Amino acid sequence: MKHVTFGLVAVATVAGLIAFVVPAPSHAEGEPAPFVTEIPHGYRDWQWISSAHEAGSLNSLGAVLGNDVAIKAYREGKLPFPDGTVLAALHYRYVPSDENNKVFGQAQSFVPGAPTNIQFMVKDSTKYAATGGWGFGHFADGKHGDAAFMKSCFPCHEKAKATDLVFTRYAP
Repeated sequence: MKHVTFGLVAVATVAGLIAFVVPAPSHAEGEPAPFVTEIPHGYRDWQWISSAHEAGSLNSLGAVLGNDVAIKAYREGKLPFPDGTVLAALHYRYVPSDENNKVFGQAQSFVPGAPTNIQFMVKDSTKYAATGGWGFGHFADGKHGDAAFMKSCFPCHEKAKATDLVFTRYAP
């Protein structure tokens, strides 16, 4: 009986040591990220959905683009958006156009200045089930936002439940 008890204690000790020494799996080791970590290929060739000016501290001009799935859903008025929908928001500083204002004779023309960030929404109801079926991505200088930064996306977009978490309307 002593040998059996000793054997069980030895096995439990070795198992405990292995569990302690082996690192726990993390997002970097193969689990899918809870947000978008790669810029979708070809997004600059997507179709225009709408534009926006965000005043205040953002002082930004934005263009919202969509892939073919997004454009079809918008045109058909389809909600919720189907899986495969991808939206891109390209944001730039809002700056006056000296060249245009010379022509107009007054300061009235504003154009995109330096880029600030690109944001994406990717619809995958399985992969992003915890965030309403949408993966959110934010990229500045080609680098994606970290997990802490990305935590604010879903709570904000959740306020737009009636439009499947999407703020942008299709401009006529």
